[in-house]
Amino acid sequence: MILLSKNKTFVPVEKMNVQPNLNKSSKKSQQKDPHMVSSRGTMRIGPDFKSRISEHEGKILALATRNVVTLPPTATIMEAIKIMTERRFRRIPITNAGTGKLEGVITSVDIIDFLGGGSRNLLVTNRFKGNLLAAINEEVRQIMDTNAAYIHDQADFKEAVKTMLERRTGGLPIVNSEMQVVAIFTERNAVELMAGLVTNKTVDEYMTKNVTMVTTDTTIGQAAKVMVQNRFRRLPVVKDGIFAGIVTASDIVHFMGRGDAFSKLTTGNIHEALDQPVGSIISKELIWTSPGTDMGKAMEIMLEKKIGSLPILEEGMLRGIITESDFLRGFDF
Repeated sequence: MILLSKNKTFVPVEKMNVQPNLNKSSKKSQQKDPHMVSSRGTMRIGPDFKSRISEHEGKILALATRNVVTLPPTATIMEAIKIMTERRFRRIPITNAGTGKLEGVITSVDIIDFLGGGSRNLLVTNRFKGNLLAAINEEVRQIMDTNAAYIHDQADFKEAVKTMLERRTGGLPIVNSEMQVVAIFTERNAVELMAGLVTNKTVDEYMTKNVTMVTTDTTIGQAAKVMVQNRFRRLPVVKDGIFAGIVTASDIVHFMGRGDAFSKLTTGNIHEALDQPVGSIISKELIWTSPGTDMGKAMEIMLEKKIGSLPILEEGMLRGIITESDFLRGFDF
């Protein structure tokens, strides 16, 4: 029986295929190992996947997103929030207005860090004496990551994936020999190549099994702090022990960038918005799959639904979560 939380609709993407003998022992916590992979090893990429790559030019530019939106370092933090909200971006490269050279990257996690989740909030408390209205009109260079990972336009697919995994990032600006941003390569671009392949490996082998969760009545501000402190981009949300949804750093940024929350942000009353329960901003339609789903099928589901992670449910209870980076970590290129 599938347990439903109040006012929530669970949308199974396929018939539940329950595996009662899931290995529930020897689990490491998400905080210690957020990318736990089964001891069964990595998945070998077959000829179908390799042929997909060979259809392109062979360099990462052929697989990347060319139409890149950038901001100069003098743009305000508020401008970054507005663009992320309007375009549904997770990250924006910051480039020199004159030369186009990469100077940093601003991500949704950086934004929630600034809004109160972590050390970037010191800009508000120290320099602006708690005046958020003044702080959000500060230049984005004050909170961007100046040591952001990137790759050159001659890199190949394997190098790009390796860099993303090593640097624990979901996207890489691509630069030319002059360090000018010419494209961006994301986990989503990589998963697009692998979706639909039959891997003969199931999601329960590669999912994160012991996940850090928050409850629906946890405040948005507290959820943001948990994400920043643990370098999480998303958190499962439960109600009375039953899975209720997922909140991401981007969800919080998009919430703050529109409607009443945006009005509170621009008037300096952000705490009123951050004190709202996180359950109020999670989707009412929940997409999930079962432990026995093939990895290729799971990737296909995530692309179709435009989500970066997929909850794994068994009898309505959360057993794990599979993310785009988990897919990449599981494959042997």
